[in-house]
Amino acid sequence: MSRAIVKTDFNFPGQSHKYVGKVRDVYTIEDKFLIMIATDRISAFDVVLPEGIPYKGQVLNQIAAQFLDATSDICPNWKIATPDPMVTIGKYCKPFPVEMIIRGYLTGSSWRSYKSGKREICGVPIPDGMKEHQRFPQPIVTPTTKAVEGHDEDISKEEIIQTGLILKEDYEILEKYTIALFRRGTDMAAQKGLILVDTKYEFGKADGQIFLIDEIHTPDSSRYFYKEGYEERQTKGEQQKQLSKEFVREWLMANGFQGQTGQKVPIMSESWVNQISERYIELYESIIGEKFIRSDVSNVLSRVEKNVNQWITDNR
Repeated sequence: MSRAIVKTDFNFPGQSHKYVGKVRDVYTIEDKFLIMIATDRISAFDVVLPEGIPYKGQVLNQIAAQFLDATSDICPNWKIATPDPMVTIGKYCKPFPVEMIIRGYLTGSSWRSYKSGKREICGVPIPDGMKEHQRFPQPIVTPTTKAVEGHDEDISKEEIIQTGLILKEDYEILEKYTIALFRRGTDMAAQKGLILVDTKYEFGKADGQIFLIDEIHTPDSSRYFYKEGYEERQTKGEQQKQLSKEFVREWLMANGFQGQTGQKVPIMSESWVNQISERYIELYESIIGEKFIRSDVSNVLSRVEKNVNQWITDNR
C-alpha cells in the first residue's frame, strides 16, 4: 500500500504560525501567505479516523484548485499557486466563524434530521411528505458554526446576524456568493453526468474584501449523485448511486460509530483503506473528466518541502 501522509512538521522561511485542522495543515508565512497542505487524513462525524487514505490529499487539492480557477469570475478567492500536488498557497485571510452549507437535495444529515421528525433546518422550513434524496424546489442555505473541537452546530441566518457573528451586509454577500457558486458547480457537474447534491463554502476577509477560501467542490466538502438513473431510482425508492464521503459515514454507522462519546472507531483494514482511496480517485476522474495521475510518494514529505521552499524563495 502506498504511503499516506497524516502529519507534517515543516519550518518554512518566514513561518509565523501553524494550524492543524481535521484534514489540512496550514502554515502562515509573515501574515501574508497561507500554505495549505492537504494531508491524507480523513474525518467523519467531526472525528479524524486513525488511518490515512493514499492519494486523498492530492485528489482534494487538485479538485479544489481547478474549481477555484473555474469560479474566480463569481467571487475573488484566496488561491495564488499550487507548487505541489498536495499544496495550495494563497492569500492570508481572516476566516468568518461560519461555514456556508447549501443543499439541493434532502439527503445525508438533513434526511436523518427530517426522518426524526424535524421540519426545519437552520430556520429554513422543510415541507411534509418529502422522500430521501428528493430535490428541494430551490437550494437552501443552512449555515453551521465552525467548531475548533467537536461538532459544528447548525445556526440560522437570523441568529448569525443577531449575535454579531457576521455583519448583516457581509452575510448577505456570503449568501449571494454561496448560491452563485452552487449554481456554477451544479452546471459543471451536469456536464460530467453528475448531480451536485450539497456542499459547503468557507469565506474570509482581507483588506476589507471578502474572499472564498479553503477547498471547493471536493468529495470532503460536497456530495455528488450520478445523474443517469436518478429519477428511476427515486421512483423505485432505491438508494442513489453517489460519489461522496457518505459511504465512509455509512460504513462507520453500520459498525456502531457516529462520533458519540464512548463509541470507538472500528478497525480500518488495509483492503477498506484502499477501497476508500479508489473511490476518491473515481470522483476525481468523474468530476474533472481527466485520468488521475498518481504522484510519486516515495519521499513525499521531502518533495513537498522542496517545492514550497522554492516557491517562497521566488515570491518573498
